[in-house]
Amino acid sequence: MFRTLALACAIALSAVAPFAPASAQEIESTTLPPYGPAITLDQAKRVMAAAELEAAENTWQVAITILDSGGNLVMFQKVDNAQLSATGISEGKARTALEFKRPSKDLDDAIARGGGGNRLLALKDITPIEGGLPILLDGKIIGAIGVSGAVSAQDSQVAKAGIAALTK
Repeated sequence: MFRTLALACAIALSAVAPFAPASAQEIESTTLPPYGPAITLDQAKRVMAAAELEAAENTWQVAITILDSGGNLVMFQKVDNAQLSATGISEGKARTALEFKRPSKDLDDAIARGGGGNRLLALKDITPIEGGLPILLDGKIIGAIGVSGAVSAQDSQVAKAGIAALTK
């Protein structure tokens, strides 16, 4: 049993290694940011408001999830008429970005490249689809945002708009 667990951990860790650097928030694949204090409710409200505005301006019907640095749900909003699957997928994207300390698109790209990236398909409860981003403040991960309901690149655009509100 112990050998099986050790092997599973080794495979999971080696699956993370082939990622290219992410451009979404300048996360380098070799030096991932540490987890920091949890995003505050005020910060989450600013992120959510900016993300909702971006979605509304483009008439994208999405669900938006914000998690704190411990993986706890801080905020969730679903636009009227967003597809039912967007709820769970938005949380999955946020959780994936938080747990892997990188945009969920990095996992999506690793799987698309094939080869060693296909090991990610064996991992349980990940959502390797563009639209999940870690939220960084002062070089530390304070939470993550996940958006679902539009095309993945549009989901990511909404998430980026939300994060940008923290630097204004």
